[in-house]
Formats: sequence, structure tokens, C-alpha cells
Amino acid sequence: MLRYPVDVLWQEVAYLAYHLHWPLDELLDLEHMDRVRLVRAVAGLNERAWEVVREFA
Repeated sequence: MLRYPVDVLWQEVAYLAYHLHWPLDELLDLEHMDRVRLVRAVAGLNERAWEVVREFA
């Protein structure tokens, strides 16, 4: 059985903690695919926000 790389886990948790301000315990309790979906969703929101900023810059 392969393990999920610990450094990738911490990158995901740090990213979500920074953007969502959720406690560490809640982020670590997420199922892997739920955490991945949240990372993708937050990244999408960030990208759309930056597109708006670039559009008006």
C-alpha cells in the first residue's frame, strides 16, 4: 500500500488553513479526496479573483 506523501499533505493543509482559517484538527480529519476537492475549489476562486484584478489593472 502506498502512503500519501507527508510533505504534500502539509502543503494542502497549510494552503487550506491559510485561506479558510480552519483548525488543524479539522483539516487533518478530512478524507483525502475531500481535501483535494477543497484545494482545487479554493485555487479556482483565487484564480478567478486574480483574473478580475488583472482585468482592471
